[in-house]
Amino acid sequence: MKLGIVGKGGVGKTTVSALLAAAYARRGARVVAIDTDSNPNLGMSLGLSFADTDAVPVLPRALIVGAGGDTSSEDLIRDYGRCTPAGVTLLSAIRVNEAAAGCTCAGHATVRSFLGDVLAEHADVTLVDMEAGLEHLSRSGGTLAYADVLLVVMEPSRKSVITAARTMALADDLGLERVYGLGNKARGQGDIEFFHAAAAEHGVPLAGVLAHHEWVGEADRAAAPVTDAPEEVTRDIDAVVAFLDRAGAKVGAR
Repeated sequence: MKLGIVGKGGVGKTTVSALLAAAYARRGARVVAIDTDSNPNLGMSLGLSFADTDAVPVLPRALIVGAGGDTSSEDLIRDYGRCTPAGVTLLSAIRVNEAAAGCTCAGHATVRSFLGDVLAEHADVTLVDMEAGLEHLSRSGGTLAYADVLLVVMEPSRKSVITAARTMALADDLGLERVYGLGNKARGQGDIEFFHAAAAEHGVPLAGVLAHHEWVGEADRAAAPVTDAPEEVTRDIDAVVAFLDRAGAKVGAR
C-alpha cells in the first residue's frame, strides 16, 4: 500500500505519519516512510536523534525510478534509507538548507517516480508525509498520483475541513479513489460531533477521529519517539489502521 498523509499546516501530519508507520511496523509489515518536508523532522518522531535525522541523505532530485530510468526503488532504499528504532525505514526527499534555494519540484518528481515503481518485494507499506498545503496535488503530474490511499489530517476547525474537501477535489482529478479525512486533536465529544457533522456537510468521508492527548505535545517538546506513545494513543491509531483494512487497503505482513 502507498499511503499519502496530507493537510494544512499545524494539523499534526508528522506525528500521525509516524504513529501510522510504527503501527504497521508493529504488525510485522515492512514500512518505508518518506519525509517530503523541506524542514524534515519525521526521523525524530520515529526515534532517531536530531543529528541522525539531519544526517539522513536526501534523495537525488528528478530521478526516473524504474525500467529505463536512472535507478531502481530497491537501490534508493538501500543507498538512502535509514533504519529507525520504530522499525521503519526512513527516506528524506527534500531539505532546504539555505535561503533562496529555489523550487523543490525536482524532489517531488523523484518521490512521484519512486511511488510509481516501488514493488511489494521492497515494502508492504510506503507512507509519504507531505509538506503542508495542496501544491503536491496541483503541481504537474501530482506528487501523489500513484498513491493508493490519501489521508487528509484535519484539526477541529471549519477551515481545516474545507481544506480537506478541496484536497478531495484535486485528488479526484488525479484519479485517486480512496481519500479520507482524519480528525485530529479532538478535545471532547463536541469536537467529535463537529468532525462528523462538518465532514458530512462537505462530503469528506471520515477514517476516524483521534483524541487530543497531552503526551503528543510533551513528546514534541522533548523530541520523544512515537515508540514511547501510551496505550490510548496507539489504540486510536490502531482503529485507523483497522478502518483502512475494511476500506480495502489491507496490508499483509510477511
